[in-house]
Amino acid sequence: MDFIRLAEPAGLLYGLAAEDALRAGNALPLAGGPAAFTQVDLIEGTQRSGFMPVASIPAGWLPVVKRVTQPPVSGTLPDGPQVMGILNLTPDSFSDGGHHSQAEHALAAGIRQVQQGAGVLDLGGESTRPGALSVTPRQEWERIGGVLEQVRAHLPDTVLSIDTRNSFVMAQALKAGANVINDVSALMHDPEALPLLAEQDCGVVLMHMRGTPETMAQHTQYQDIGYDVVRELGERVHAACEGGISPHRLMIDPGFGFAKTAEQNVRLLARLPLLANLGCRVVVGVSRKRMIGAITGADNPLKRDPGTQAASLAGLALGASLLRVHAVDGMVQAVKVWQAVHGAGQI
Repeated sequence: MDFIRLAEPAGLLYGLAAEDALRAGNALPLAGGPAAFTQVDLIEGTQRSGFMPVASIPAGWLPVVKRVTQPPVSGTLPDGPQVMGILNLTPDSFSDGGHHSQAEHALAAGIRQVQQGAGVLDLGGESTRPGALSVTPRQEWERIGGVLEQVRAHLPDTVLSIDTRNSFVMAQALKAGANVINDVSALMHDPEALPLLAEQDCGVVLMHMRGTPETMAQHTQYQDIGYDVVRELGERVHAACEGGISPHRLMIDPGFGFAKTAEQNVRLLARLPLLANLGCRVVVGVSRKRMIGAITGADNPLKRDPGTQAASLAGLALGASLLRVHAVDGMVQAVKVWQAVHGAGQI
């Protein structure tokens, strides 16, 4: 699919206001709802039309705009927005100091997160923060394997995601009952990853990043953060589909904190509706990240959960998004209040 032409929705409405505007022809649904947009900017390359009412969209742009109105295609997860609980199994996690690196602690945390309302658990055994110590795929699997088996045994119906960029870990995790592979490199790190996943039926998250975790700070030059991230992610979606992964299995993550400055992260968060151009469910992963600290002054990552909740709620405009967080209970509460206020149903 050609993503030279993009449509950027704006002027979002919810609830009764959205319903009235849709009936009157003054709005269009954003990614199938619950939000509706009344304005749209039509972008070709870097040229903008400027925001215009949806009733004024030229006929030649209607197929492009239709992309952003359709519900996302991923059918590998439960319907609607989901809170994704993070289980870091690394001893050098930036946010929890390796608290879950012991299997019994990780299992207890996973059970607690599901009881609090997490629809998905995301287990990771390799730290991708700048300066993190590198580990081999086998070392990574040693951290994940036992915990995954225990979590699967105790939570047989919970969707389990594995945060890895290594095909060896992917293969072992899928054999052990994982449902989703979440790759920060969007299947670029390991050449065996794409052909492996093409033969599976699991969900696949493609995250935007430039370079590697070690070099990504050198790759923060963008013409326009919104257009560039959507188009570069679009290239990875296209590559995955060409490689044999069915589109309905794909999800996307704009990669907050990866090859982006704090200011760029904030600008990208404000423009999440652009991601609807790709037709995939969106993972919003801002939990406890440096951008939250830059905005709030909270230097300690453990003190950034309120800011995380406020930032993550932006993803709910896209309907079936996944909010990836460390503190599940507060995020679930925030989502329920947002849904009640916006007439968007309950998680």
